[in-house]
Amino acid sequence: MKIKFLDLQKVTESYKHQLYEAVNRVINRGWYLLGEEVEAFEGEYAAYIGTKNCIGVANGLDALRLILRAYMELGKLKEGDEIIVPANTYIASILAITENRLTPVLVEPDFSTYNIDPYLIEEKITERTRGIMIVHLYGQCAMHPEIERIMNKYNLLLIEDNAQAAGAVYKTKDKSKKTKGEEGVDVEKRTGSLGHAAGHSFYPGKNLGALGDAGAVTTDDDNLASVIRAIANYGSSKKYINDYKGINSRLDEIQAAVLRVKLPRLDADNQRRRAIAQYYCENIKHPDIILPINSSAHQQISTSKNHVFHLFVIRHPHRDELQKYLLENGIQTLIHYPVPPHKQKAYKEWDNLSFPVTKKIHDEVLSLPLSQVMSDGEVEEVVRVVNGCGDVKM
Repeated sequence: MKIKFLDLQKVTESYKHQLYEAVNRVINRGWYLLGEEVEAFEGEYAAYIGTKNCIGVANGLDALRLILRAYMELGKLKEGDEIIVPANTYIASILAITENRLTPVLVEPDFSTYNIDPYLIEEKITERTRGIMIVHLYGQCAMHPEIERIMNKYNLLLIEDNAQAAGAVYKTKDKSKKTKGEEGVDVEKRTGSLGHAAGHSFYPGKNLGALGDAGAVTTDDDNLASVIRAIANYGSSKKYINDYKGINSRLDEIQAAVLRVKLPRLDADNQRRRAIAQYYCENIKHPDIILPINSSAHQQISTSKNHVFHLFVIRHPHRDELQKYLLENGIQTLIHYPVPPHKQKAYKEWDNLSFPVTKKIHDEVLSLPLSQVMSDGEVEEVVRVVNGCGDVKM
């Protein structure tokens, strides 16, 4: 293997001394759960995202589960309520909904972004619709003015699955600062602060990755934050006093310390990812390969903040043969994702549903190596091999 899909050892090595210091700090303190590191990270990450609250939890799936569960405890959701969600997503987004006995309503993606098509949402709204879960897939912000309009028109909850897009930015209007005849002042907000609440994953391979499972919820809703924090701690906000039938989902001190080391470099790491994506888009010339289309395509990728390129996803009509060719030439790739949620055995009741755009995406996508620790030479080698793939056919 000449080029790994993601060289986690190299990523970790780039923080080596700071990570040793952080982990030793926790060990020497002798406090491993709900301590100073978690409290400090929650404050730092909330400030970075731009929300009042951050609650550290065990993983990204739990973050989404807990948001929905807390809304049920608060009476804003009830069993059977519908949550609109993209059909083209990692299954965790949907698992969080069904885990809470809510009903996912799947919506096809926009072919140019792979994110939920905002113009297909309104037709799916019924009297049981209570929320929209947007997924910032592959690192690209999924928020859109049409989604803002719909959530305001129907008074819907907006929940973000921000597992893949830490650091991405959405440009919108702050209507509270508008003057006569104006729509408002242009502002930039990070994903994770755009809706009522957001779930984040710090799985090791993410742009901001821990050294194990870790996650968080961000929200401006103090009441929601309080309920989530309690549910995640056995339903308790006071030791041995349980207000909810809770679960155990806590960010531990070591992972919090690790994330505190990595967070200050996240924007720089994301910028390196954009630079590599820019190079790929400018230099991959094979006619059968479809490159990702950034939703701010009129801008240079390297200066567009709406995408952090957690993944660089191409499409090819003979994806499996292309992947085999790349592997034979020393380039490791992955598929995100080979089977759509509605075709998984776990949701066999959906097998008769038809989502042709989603199916085509899942049949053709292939993720090329991309990370902040790739060298220019490695990036150039990926391009050389991809461009040399010839007539790859089944």
